[in-house]
Amino acid sequence: MKENLKIAEKNILRKSKEAEGTEIHGPDFNKVISLDSLLDSLKSTGFQASKLHEAVQIIREMRKKHCTIYLGFTSNMVTSGLRDVFKFLAQHKLVDVIVTTAGGVEEDFIKCFHPFILGEFEASGKLLRQKGINRTGNIFVPNSRYVEFEKFFIPCLEEAYRIQEKTGKIWNPSELTELLASRLEKNKEDSIYYWCWKNKIPVFCPAITDGSMGDMIYFYKYQQSKFKIDITDDIKKLHDMTIEAKKTGIIILGSGMIKHHICNSNMFRNGADYAVYINNSQEFDGSDSGARPDEAVSWGKIKSSAKSVKVFGDATILFPLIVKKAFDLK
Repeated sequence: MKENLKIAEKNILRKSKEAEGTEIHGPDFNKVISLDSLLDSLKSTGFQASKLHEAVQIIREMRKKHCTIYLGFTSNMVTSGLRDVFKFLAQHKLVDVIVTTAGGVEEDFIKCFHPFILGEFEASGKLLRQKGINRTGNIFVPNSRYVEFEKFFIPCLEEAYRIQEKTGKIWNPSELTELLASRLEKNKEDSIYYWCWKNKIPVFCPAITDGSMGDMIYFYKYQQSKFKIDITDDIKKLHDMTIEAKKTGIIILGSGMIKHHICNSNMFRNGADYAVYINNSQEFDGSDSGARPDEAVSWGKIKSSAKSVKVFGDATILFPLIVKKAFDLK
């Protein structure tokens, strides 16, 4: 037994070499702490707090190096209050390219007519359906919002079709988004895409039919069967921009199609120079959604020399903090 205790003692009191690096400390609330100093303290906090601090530093460097900055976000981000953050970035020309989904386009315009409402995650889907209220997480979207959007969207489709009939022009999703933005009248300065149109920031939506706009296009095709939307012009436009960029930085909130679309485009230039991912997806199933930046390095989507980080967490909490620290105009 004594011999076993000596072995146990040796294992527990194993000698170690001194670790080098940043000492772990959190914010000192005995002092007056500003938001800036609180965010600075994340560096030495550990876990995802330190990853968040790293994301801020990478984005700051993107800007300092005058990178072409790609911002990707899924539709639920626009459903939330992050829409106002994206509008700020577009309004002040702080990003150069946006990639999003159909919902990420249409919900921005819908909110120009009527707001979405904070609800509850636990709300009964059955009861909401009876009331004609759609739920995205804990955000309620009454179906009347889509009815109002249709009154705006269909005349824009008709205008696009008239131009197609007259000139033979086939519209692509980025041009259609510009058309919608240019026709906004109500609360247009609240819109992400109004500012993108005004500041010539291209918006790419390769899955434009995967949402309310697709539903309306479906019905419209019964009226004008020759109406066309062509996504191939947009992929050429996106890849040409990427190839010609001197340096690129990518900021991707969420995952799925928007994540791969941006990363795949950067493969054409042997990878992005900087990358920040924010999502909660895991890589155990081999999905691109959960893949860490290092997997993208293996494909040539992010350079092996790039500065990159993945922050696990809720973008509605994390991204406003990042923008405050990395994009503050003051």
